[in-house]
Amino acid sequence: MNTRKFTALTAAAVISALAASAAFAAGAAAAGAYKAPLNAYGQPDLEGTWTNATLTVLERPKEYGGRRAMTDDEVKKVEGEDAKLVADGNKPTDPKVKTADLPHECGRGFSGAGCGYNSAWIDPGTTVMRVNGEPRTSFITDPADGRLPPYKAGVTAPGMEQYAHRGENPENMTLAERCLTSFGYSAGPVMLPLLYNNNYEIAQSKDTVAIVVEMVHDVRMIHLGAKHRTDGERPWMGDSIGWYEGPTLVVETTNFPRATALRGAWKDLKVTERFTRVGAHRILYQFTVEDPSTWDRPWSGEYEFTSSKGRIFEYACHEGNYALEGILSGARADDAAAAEKAKAAAANKTAAAAPAAGGTKKQ
Repeated sequence: MNTRKFTALTAAAVISALAASAAFAAGAAAAGAYKAPLNAYGQPDLEGTWTNATLTVLERPKEYGGRRAMTDDEVKKVEGEDAKLVADGNKPTDPKVKTADLPHECGRGFSGAGCGYNSAWIDPGTTVMRVNGEPRTSFITDPADGRLPPYKAGVTAPGMEQYAHRGENPENMTLAERCLTSFGYSAGPVMLPLLYNNNYEIAQSKDTVAIVVEMVHDVRMIHLGAKHRTDGERPWMGDSIGWYEGPTLVVETTNFPRATALRGAWKDLKVTERFTRVGAHRILYQFTVEDPSTWDRPWSGEYEFTSSKGRIFEYACHEGNYALEGILSGARADDAAAAEKAKAAAANKTAAAAPAAGGTKKQ
């Protein structure tokens, strides 16, 4: 590598590091206006039940360009459209309606049979996410466009291939359908909200922080002052260790398994999270994601947890999922129908090729 190129890359790395430090410093500054109470161990008190339900999404919709914040009119539009969806979803549903009668599009990316949920069963949030009062266009703040950086050459983003053998046997079903993890990345890290069950309970002890995740009743265990495991084991949600930096809990997670990959990244994935209580009912959550074998560069973001009333109820999705019996039975019925159709087609082909009965021999 020539000297000029090396110098340029070094400068870029320094600028990137300074930008990340500035972002975290901004979070610390926001925390400075509020002094979090300390628990019995002298740690910043993060305990309680919290929610990250919001209409803001991980990646910034392209119409916002490079803008981190929404305008007042944009906030009204997003929150107003959601309020209309909720009102429509609260309307009585005719019990005689069939799946084929459901609307093609019903909002939030759902259509057809996916429109079977009404508003009583979902809780995606009703407001845009605000960080220190600023309505955000996305969780991601770096890169500046609010979107995931490009994948490395040769790396393919995960797609529908994961469903190629769905229905063949229980092991080919998704982890969520088997009630092993959430329908998304609720537990994380990065912890991301879903269509419902966006509640978390944080409990602290002298050497451990536990985060109970409503979806699907997972518990993230963060070992304070520990080192990452070296036994080759890769726990479901990775191997999390943590420490306190002033008012902030810092959590570093590595050793992710392939089964719970984050947007395709797992083997070399490292996620650093920062939890800072910035108000009586607010926790600033910041994250940085690094995987040099998956993305061209690290990416970072932030949002705020807010207090959630009451305790978390058990999400009673049973391992194996009672619905699997019906799903797999339906798949076997489809297999039998396809086999019968193929058998009939083969018989018709054979009959068409056979000479007609009583036909005349050629002389």
